[in-house]
Amino acid sequence: MLKPEIKTSLPGPKSKELLKKDEEYVSPSYTRSYPAVIDRGSGVWAYDVDGNRFLDMTAGIAVLATGHCHPEIVKVVQEQAEKLIHMSGADFYYPSQIELAEKLAEIAPGSKNKRVFFSNSGAEANEAALKLARYKTKRPIFISFFGAFHGRTFGTVSVSASKAVHRKYFSPMLPQVVHLPYPNPYRPFFGVPTERLTDTLIDYIENYIFTTIAPPEDVAAFIFEPVQGEGGYVVPPSDFFPKLKQLAEKFDILLIDDEVQAGMGRTGKMFAIEHFNVIPDIVTVAKGIASGLPLGATIARKSLMDWESGSHASTFGGNPISCTASLKTIELLEKGLIENAREVGEYLKSELLRMKDEFEFVGDVRGLGLMIGVEIVKDKTSKIPEQKLRNKILNDAFYRGLLILGAGTSTVRWCPAMTVSKEEIDIALDIFRDILKSN
Repeated sequence: MLKPEIKTSLPGPKSKELLKKDEEYVSPSYTRSYPAVIDRGSGVWAYDVDGNRFLDMTAGIAVLATGHCHPEIVKVVQEQAEKLIHMSGADFYYPSQIELAEKLAEIAPGSKNKRVFFSNSGAEANEAALKLARYKTKRPIFISFFGAFHGRTFGTVSVSASKAVHRKYFSPMLPQVVHLPYPNPYRPFFGVPTERLTDTLIDYIENYIFTTIAPPEDVAAFIFEPVQGEGGYVVPPSDFFPKLKQLAEKFDILLIDDEVQAGMGRTGKMFAIEHFNVIPDIVTVAKGIASGLPLGATIARKSLMDWESGSHASTFGGNPISCTASLKTIELLEKGLIENAREVGEYLKSELLRMKDEFEFVGDVRGLGLMIGVEIVKDKTSKIPEQKLRNKILNDAFYRGLLILGAGTSTVRWCPAMTVSKEEIDIALDIFRDILKSN
């Protein structure tokens, strides 16, 4: 069994050279956590340019569903690159795009009677969903939730509300967006008892929001993440989405389900919304859909996605190589990786819950499948977020050969490739526990 191996000081000499060039030439807006200059990867192992080996629990921010350079993904990518690299699905037809659309229509929640719009990223997939909702309903208002992250385009950042820096100096935003508290069981809004979170919020929407600032006849859609990602890996109460669906149907409001981070098997089901037995009107996916190749998709029933030719398009969306990689990714997910995410995720969560009992500053452990958050706090009583300590934990992990990332204000996110084994999880957990002990 491989283990992390650090051969040089970190960052190593080759890394330092590249980091200097990066500082000079690359936009400083990127959100780097620590100086990891990665050269190659295999499975859940990543190697930097100096030959140091890291155990990767990030999967490129929940993107590498099948791990780094899965041999079957590499094979189909190479074969497709020899045949056709680009033709633009906006103006031409090619098999992989059509086949992937059929497959996504088949596996997305609800009947197969759907159509798919292809793009390059999660933000673009959500942008298409917002445009489609407006196009179809002719309504101007969107309702989103605090803690949400849907992208960084003007439309998607307008419905996002996870960090002020995403909005700072970019106003005016998309008008007529209403943000509501998200039902976070660990941090209930306004001190509402956890068991009353859903009913309080639904009542607030119907009897306050709809009667004051957002007439339901003007609301195009609710947009949400079934498990909030950048907001801190927050799982809502099990009755929230069913009751939100009932409310939406009452007023003919669409539900846009942002599965960009939670979808494609990560939570132990193909789509996270399946844990709540709700069929949304529009589903968006990206990240894990193509094992690292850029691809996004917006999926909706045919009666909804009937906009006219030219109303929305993408030059690169649905690239032949990305679509081919996606078809193989879905095949691998269905053949066992989703089940592995469920089984290994349950094991990881149970072990992290033990650490919660062991350390006073581990306030909460939550998540589904291999989408698990560990919230770091001052103490369990106050629940005051400890962002500095969380960041120190991430940094300490890097120097010990473990790659993990943050989410929300003070959460450590665990989102490894769905190929990860329990043995590899144990190695990561041993390092993580040692780090917690040292803090």
